[in-house]
Amino acid sequence: MTHPRRRLVIVVRADPVICGHSGEARNLAEVALTRGFDDVRLLTWPIPVLQAAGLPLKPLDRLLPYSPGITVERPEAIGDYRVPDGRHQAGLTGRLVELLAEPVPTTILSMYLVPHTTVAIDAVTAARAAGFAPDVRTVAKAVGSDVTNVIRSCLREGRFGAATVLFTTFLANDEVVAVSEYTRDEIIASAEQVDAHCGTTFAEQCRRRVTISYPPIDSSAFLDLDPAHVDFALARRGLERDGYILFLSRVARAKGIYDLLIAFGQMRCRPRMKLVVAGTGPALEHVQAMAKEDDRVVFLTDVDDNEKSLLMRGCAAYALPTKPEPDFIETFGIALAEKMLAGGGPIITTTTGGTGEAVGDTAVIVEPGDIAGLAAAVDRVVLEMSAAERQEMELRARARAMSFDRGAVFDGLFPQPAPAVGVH
Repeated sequence: MTHPRRRLVIVVRADPVICGHSGEARNLAEVALTRGFDDVRLLTWPIPVLQAAGLPLKPLDRLLPYSPGITVERPEAIGDYRVPDGRHQAGLTGRLVELLAEPVPTTILSMYLVPHTTVAIDAVTAARAAGFAPDVRTVAKAVGSDVTNVIRSCLREGRFGAATVLFTTFLANDEVVAVSEYTRDEIIASAEQVDAHCGTTFAEQCRRRVTISYPPIDSSAFLDLDPAHVDFALARRGLERDGYILFLSRVARAKGIYDLLIAFGQMRCRPRMKLVVAGTGPALEHVQAMAKEDDRVVFLTDVDDNEKSLLMRGCAAYALPTKPEPDFIETFGIALAEKMLAGGGPIITTTTGGTGEAVGDTAVIVEPGDIAGLAAAVDRVVLEMSAAERQEMELRARARAMSFDRGAVFDGLFPQPAPAVGVH
């Protein structure tokens, strides 16, 4: 039996989930094929499970294919209805043990600490205990919801046992990474709270070990867009270049969609603009009901990856007025970086969480929750900003976003071993 030479396994919620980190997994997988990995696998969940969870999903018939050499595995549950939770996690863990039993040098990247890092650590522990002696390196990447959803829930509810499990599992990996400097700071701050309550030393370990790896983006998908393709995509949607303000993100309160909808009603540019809300999410139905009498608000719930960049390129302005909420704080803003690459109208956003790390000084910044300020900022961009100023901002934004290109991010996350002396 012939085995691969090097394997990369990414444990993640992959496509069709509409989530920046599923895009991260796709981009890292594609680059891995060009960096000496001849077997790349995304270990993820059965689609019915993702649907039942209520996650926002892309149209299944328009998912972009992966390159040959990338395998998406969706293990079925282990056990029956008497195991109400953990059945699918057992399936993921068991499949990973099977892969580790093969004599293949393997790197495992887990994204989302709960439950994917648990899957990785449990599988490695089981494989070693069984005597398989896997040649394996584990990397755990803490993404936004790990902090804003899981860790903060533990602290808010006083569930320090759960927090302890989370930190010990995270730190059990060979490498521990955060998606942004903001996320790293929040991890350390949370660890300090656990330490103060439990007498642990998680904060010191996190300060010493946690590094930063920004989200990898396929810049080629957003650069050098064919103008004819842009015009065709807009015409199909009844839109015109520079004739709409774009919100393309998860439709949720924390993304500022309510603020934007109210601000749109106050904008001086409203008579010549449409507001395009592209995406799905928990607030979609409510926002649609709020705007049902407004024919200048357009909802697009079926935008695929190909169309996304075209809509970004054609807009007069892109608004993501994200704001801190108890259940979510924007820890980077992948859509912002994608928009910076695509070009088009300027970005209006806030410096909530890690968004400042994404946009730097290349966006128009408003205060979170400042509806009047948001309306004024969009009006300034659309009605007052000169073509030269818009172009200069676009060029600076694109140059900054190139640092998030997936090749550069991959090489930082998975540095290649130096060739041996005398080997050519």
